[in-house]
Amino acid sequence: MDTIASLFSFITTPVSWVIVQFHTVYGALFGPNTGWAWGLSIVSLVILIRICLIPLFVKQIKSTRNMQALQPKMKAIQERYKSDKQRQSEEMMKLYKETGTNPLSSCLPIFAQSPFFFALYHVLSSIASGKTIGVINESLLDSARQAHIFGAPLASKFTDSTSEVAALGASLTDVRIVTAVMIIMMSASQFYTQRQLMQKNVDLTVKTPYMQQQKMLMYIFPVIFAVMGINFPVGVLIYWLTTNVWTMGQQMFVINQNPTPGSKAQDHYLQRLLKGVTVHSEVKSRRKRNVIQAIVAKGPDRNENERRFISGLAKAGFAAQADGTVTKSDVAVAEAEGGAAQRRQQPKRQTKAKRQSAAAHPGAVKDTDADAADSASKPSLQKDTPQDAKPGKPASGSARQQPKSGQRKGQQRPKHPSSKK
Repeated sequence: MDTIASLFSFITTPVSWVIVQFHTVYGALFGPNTGWAWGLSIVSLVILIRICLIPLFVKQIKSTRNMQALQPKMKAIQERYKSDKQRQSEEMMKLYKETGTNPLSSCLPIFAQSPFFFALYHVLSSIASGKTIGVINESLLDSARQAHIFGAPLASKFTDSTSEVAALGASLTDVRIVTAVMIIMMSASQFYTQRQLMQKNVDLTVKTPYMQQQKMLMYIFPVIFAVMGINFPVGVLIYWLTTNVWTMGQQMFVINQNPTPGSKAQDHYLQRLLKGVTVHSEVKSRRKRNVIQAIVAKGPDRNENERRFISGLAKAGFAAQADGTVTKSDVAVAEAEGGAAQRRQQPKRQTKAKRQSAAAHPGAVKDTDADAADSASKPSLQKDTPQDAKPGKPASGSARQQPKSGQRKGQQRPKHPSSKK
């Protein structure tokens, strides 16, 4: 680890200078030799670095979303050229170029922090060994060696021996308790950050191997941090715990304000936006107007969350406009209710006998249905029988007599003449 850290020795002077400047401020408040002064100096260093890395964080978000959207196309390329790896790589690079996606953009914040991380590790290691480094002179070195965080020196590690810890004026039990708690917190924050991303800010309609990889990283990264953490000084653990907490808060803000399309976070965001529009009857924020404008521009390509949002606006009596504003619209309410009624009405299923009769006699079925409707509309419960009808003879204009029970349907064969009287 010392060999790797020495590769970043060119940045140890700037890092040590920043820490000393923050220590000057906090030392005046808490005392120059206290753990609060040196610990808050490291926390402030992290915050300063992360603020400078915000543009890279924005690129990371865009790259991650683009990679999620490209997964189906990438899978198709892999299936098409699975026997030709070179052609597969060429098509992948062509796809990245056409869409402006860089697979390494998601790792940019980690790569950018690496020099500062190893420089801080190198500074704390020099403090533990009693060597000056960068702008940290003898007086600052003695002050840093006296600083303790809950009884653990800034330069002590979980794997230090009793003699090494005693040289820094602490006990091995205090050092291991403090470092163990910080390692657990560091791993837990890493796990929660990744879990929050997978559960809320991932498009659930796209099932790709990329999502499986992210799930694996959700469990692998905390284990890696736990294993590596036992070799980190307390000051480095403070650095890494602070950057994890910053990442978690930053990601939480992005999930609530700029969620991934098709995710649960987008559904919650649009429901909050719908509630705000219903209460205030307008869209006040320019950013929210841009969101509505993008949804309107998608047209039929909207996802389920966006269609639900537009339908909710219509039911509340509003119509989304192309510029992102909303207007009162009674027509939208009527269309929404009419469309819902049409969706609810289902044609009645005919019986098998009716379907067969309709196929054999199309016209007769219509007449029968009309007659049935007319007879149903009559209030009388008794049958109307003409007065001039005689027994044994059908009434004039009446329908053909119905066959008796056990008699065949249809026209009957005439009797033999000898049987007539």
